[in-house]
Amino acid sequence: MIDRRPLDGLLAGDGLQPSFADLGEELSAVEFCVVDLETTGTGRDAAITEIGAARVCGGELLGEFQTLVDPERPVPAEISVLTGITPSMLRGAPTLAAALPAFLEFSRGCVMVAHNARFDMGFLRRGCEQLGYDWRPRQVVDTLALARQVIPHGEVANYRLGTLAAHVRADTTPTHRALEDVRATVDLLHYLIARVGNRDVTTLEDLVATMRPVSPTRRDRKPWAKDLPHVPGVYWFYRNDTGGGRPPGSPSTAAPDDQLPLPEPAGTPAREVLYVGTSLDIRRRVQGYFTASEKRARMEDMIRQADGVAYVECRTPLEARVRELRLITTHQPRYNRRSKRAAHPLWITLTEEAFPRLSVVRDPKEKVRFGPFAGREAAQLVVEALQESFPVRRCSARLSARSPSPACALAEMGRCPAPCDHRISPEDYASIIGLVAGALAGRTGQVVAAHGARLGPLVDDERYEEAEDVRRRLQAFLDTSRRHHRIDSVASCPQIVAARRTADTFAPAGAAGRPGWEIHVIRYGRLAGAARTRPGESAVRVAEETVLLAESVPPPRSGAAAFPEEVEQVAGWLEQPGVRLIEIQGDWVWPLHTTVAAEDLPAILAGHGPDRDD
Repeated sequence: MIDRRPLDGLLAGDGLQPSFADLGEELSAVEFCVVDLETTGTGRDAAITEIGAARVCGGELLGEFQTLVDPERPVPAEISVLTGITPSMLRGAPTLAAALPAFLEFSRGCVMVAHNARFDMGFLRRGCEQLGYDWRPRQVVDTLALARQVIPHGEVANYRLGTLAAHVRADTTPTHRALEDVRATVDLLHYLIARVGNRDVTTLEDLVATMRPVSPTRRDRKPWAKDLPHVPGVYWFYRNDTGGGRPPGSPSTAAPDDQLPLPEPAGTPAREVLYVGTSLDIRRRVQGYFTASEKRARMEDMIRQADGVAYVECRTPLEARVRELRLITTHQPRYNRRSKRAAHPLWITLTEEAFPRLSVVRDPKEKVRFGPFAGREAAQLVVEALQESFPVRRCSARLSARSPSPACALAEMGRCPAPCDHRISPEDYASIIGLVAGALAGRTGQVVAAHGARLGPLVDDERYEEAEDVRRRLQAFLDTSRRHHRIDSVASCPQIVAARRTADTFAPAGAAGRPGWEIHVIRYGRLAGAARTRPGESAVRVAEETVLLAESVPPPRSGAAAFPEEVEQVAGWLEQPGVRLIEIQGDWVWPLHTTVAAEDLPAILAGHGPDRDD
């Protein structure tokens, strides 16, 4: 039975606020500072003669800024003819040292906008560098680049500001004076934003991505995202191998919303999963693949190969990460790079023979295991750490307890007890193996002491490269020990039911941004059920229903009932602040001296750390 008291008493009056970080910044809420500069020329020796700017938000003018600037150098006659700014007009004007701080204060916190922004931003950056100011605009929008992507070549003769201002019927005609040009640019900016609205460009991130050119393939496939919902979950791009393929613009597919056993992508068995991802907002994330904000070359190739997008909605971030991991592990998408070997990690085991040794294996079956490791190099590093700490044999030959065999070079060097020629009895060698097994079980003190004893003389002799190798081996062992026991502690529990209070936007439609509880059922380390309460729902009642509907997970013969990477995801969620255990079967515990904190390790190695009872 689930105890109702700890959770239901906390459901009222939380006061937490939602977060919209994953959705992007809506254009209607962005404050833009549109700027234009007049200068004495275009080279590096040129200087600013006038600054004009306007601050706008949501289509409304918030303020304007204009000042002439004494360039402290002659103004070429052709520049005076072009701009109308004469040397006499600049006498008595503030220098850049006086004008620039006022402009920086006016534009603080804004997204900078300019027509041919590279020119204006270059002068502003150079001026800030000369005067010691920090020039870090949070974003720059170039109306020239944006117009080239939004307005087809056939509509306008060229993309000069004067031509575009006339095309959009701006209220102000550009005259090569800063403020007039700024007002024309403001009208151009608003026109361009309105025009890209029908392309689903609603955020600043979308607008910036629109400035950059994209391939025709990605542009043609952008309609795929229109059928996707603004919900959290997992999405995948797929390819039909049946010969026909879906044409660009075909609707996307939603996978069935069943319980946590992962649904297969909808469609025929011939459908190939190309790439899997997860997001708080599936539609917005997938839209990003069809814009220039996606710069990865392999994603360009993936989109060219794809025939469509499918998705499954998830109830919690943990559920989404686990579903993503299971999809990647099952389908091995060619364009995913991480987690593809999650189902087949490497482990360190002790062999079952008269004189056991350490071995790196892919499938330890029911043997005592230590790990997991993503690759053989990482596993071998930990094997070396154990071999440096205990006189366990390193040869791979199968030895007999009855018939001796010739000793190897390590035995002659005194670095092996030589069970091969029976210099050590099976009983004494078994005592050594017992110490190795103890280290794997969490008693790390002897490994730390052995490496500390090795490290001191190396440092004293200034053999720093060898000392670094010793430190790296020890750190690899300690990190693995922590990961191993973290996974084992969760996997040993037949059932854990836990909840965490959250107010983020990761919720089904209708509950987004509302305070609620994430509820998870974990069985032998496997995520068996996930739910989230809606406003007004009892967290305990939802937890009880989630337990009843959760996947049935039989006890594993050894290890966890899930991939180690999934168990680590589960453990990471359980260890978050605010997680409350509702029900637990078994003991969720770690051995006391499983690892050493990174900040404590140098002192312990130097002999000044806290005593360790192993």
